[in-house]
Amino acid sequence: MKQTIQGFLLAGTLVLGGTALAQQGVKENKKGTAELRGFVVPTDEKALLERLHYTNQLEIKLGQLAQQNSNNPDVKAFGEQMVRDHTAADQKLVTLAQGRGLKLSDTPKPMNDAEKKAMAADKAIMEELQALKAEPFDSCYITGQVGDHDATLGKLMAGRQAITGNTQLTALMDELTQTVSHHRQQAYSVLGKLGQAMGVGGAGTDMQKGSESGTGGHMDGHMGTGQSGSGMQQPKK
Repeated sequence: MKQTIQGFLLAGTLVLGGTALAQQGVKENKKGTAELRGFVVPTDEKALLERLHYTNQLEIKLGQLAQQNSNNPDVKAFGEQMVRDHTAADQKLVTLAQGRGLKLSDTPKPMNDAEKKAMAADKAIMEELQALKAEPFDSCYITGQVGDHDATLGKLMAGRQAITGNTQLTALMDELTQTVSHHRQQAYSVLGKLGQAMGVGGAGTDMQKGSESGTGGHMDGHMGTGQSGSGMQQPKK
């Protein structure tokens, strides 16, 4: 539940402009990366755009799979929206890249071992979801979506603070932040409905524990990985 609260606080901070996180400053790492609160992103414009493109494409594929493998109307509707919103976002992103003479790879070269493992996890969860149907699919997909969006929000903020002097890119990232924050809240809402249907008390109990431990979904996110190896860092007790 602590992770859930952190997720909502992060989403709210990002939507309001990221002042609190920005004041902490971005830590410049070696080899062209930047870090903010454990979230690591490349500082190179092309490399960052490629990871946003990768995220969009993966969410489109997952959303299409949700429409195919789920029988739950809420999950199917969520998947449909993911396809629609990320297709629109990716079209804007590709257009921006083309205008700057950049050709984006669909699968970026991992910037470190952590990102390599995260991409391997993305492939593994895709294969797992392709084999699941109905309720097992719903649980795995939606739980993963909550964690993924927490991680993506953190990396968007890190990228937003690391990239300067490019108003088009920062405006695009601000727009994507709004969209991802909304998706995160929707995923959490659907997760709660699934929990109630399964009699586990809704999100924040058994199903959310799976999200916090990383056992119920792909928690490393889609834009590389933070130091914590999960969507949000757990506070010290």
